[in-house]
Amino acid sequence: MKLFQTINDLSDPVQAEIARQRRYGVIEMVDGQLVGIHFRPFPKQVTIWQALLVGQWCHKYRAGDRCRLYFNQPLRHPNYLSLKYVLSNRDTKLASALGALRVLDEVARIKQSDAILADAANLRISPRLLNRLGWERHTASRWHRNYIRRFYGQYTSDERLSAESSSLSSRPPSLAAHTASGTQC
Repeated sequence: MKLFQTINDLSDPVQAEIARQRRYGVIEMVDGQLVGIHFRPFPKQVTIWQALLVGQWCHKYRAGDRCRLYFNQPLRHPNYLSLKYVLSNRDTKLASALGALRVLDEVARIKQSDAILADAANLRISPRLLNRLGWERHTASRWHRNYIRRFYGQYTSDERLSAESSSLSSRPPSLAAHTASGTQC
């Protein structure tokens, strides 16, 4: 097995098998389209300083509609995926962020994961939006906003995310742009 691999078509059985076997990856979306899922030999570790400094730097200095979603499949919990970090550029559209979430859902389906867990550190990502996207509050914590998207063998189609994307994009441009800027975490 190669240390680093990239796939871009989860409907291909060979590439789907690669996705099923690999534990750590980055989903990269550009202009609302999947560029690839880049698999790595090590998990993504994120600090609050990295999230603040790198995230702010990308939003300030990197233009373009680009979103990278980092996920891990912990060794001690192979039935779960962890959404570790989402990094977006200044001009990232909501469609790119939702597309990355759709791809993550498909990876979870291929791996037969029970759930995806995330810590929504960015306060601009509202609990209401997360609920509309199928996430629910997981644990109460003073310093973390932990959310979970449960599957337990019941994998939904893209209907919820597609409906959410169309309803949010039909809002006035200023509100849609404000909502899309909240995808950085």
